[in-house]
Amino acid sequence: MPSRKTSVRAGFAPWVALALALVLVDQLTKQAVLLSFKLGERMPVMPGFFDLTLLFNSGAAFSLLANAGGWQRWLFIGIGVGATAFICWMLWRHGSQRLFSFALSLILGGAIGNIIDRVLLGAVVDFLLFYWRGSYFPAFNVADSAITIGAALLIIDELLRVRRSR
Repeated sequence: MPSRKTSVRAGFAPWVALALALVLVDQLTKQAVLLSFKLGERMPVMPGFFDLTLLFNSGAAFSLLANAGGWQRWLFIGIGVGATAFICWMLWRHGSQRLFSFALSLILGGAIGNIIDRVLLGAVVDFLLFYWRGSYFPAFNVADSAITIGAALLIIDELLRVRRSR
């Protein structure tokens, strides 16, 4: 019979593998854009709604602190590394909770993908641009999408957990 320690590790590995696969997809898509576009260049995919572009975001979500002078790069790298360590610890302890661990894996993969950009480039590569009639949603990337979906799934997981406990 496997020990608890073995079963915990077995529950951890698939979630980390998922996160690493997401990092790979994120980095490959960013490389494709870096090789195909000049800064600010846009290619309409669905004219009037969705373009591919190349932008760099030295800030956080919605370019928060983007013009802070450079120190924010190290702050966001530190936050990302801390979040990565905490998420790995949570996956190690709770790998058997499927929705919770799936959500954390998405966040983990997204965080690592954006950390790589900050370390190597000093900013995050964004390339997905949605807009409608002159209103633009800030450009984002695969990592940002994974973090957002993961956060939404964490909320759903908690709502389901509360509902089950009633």
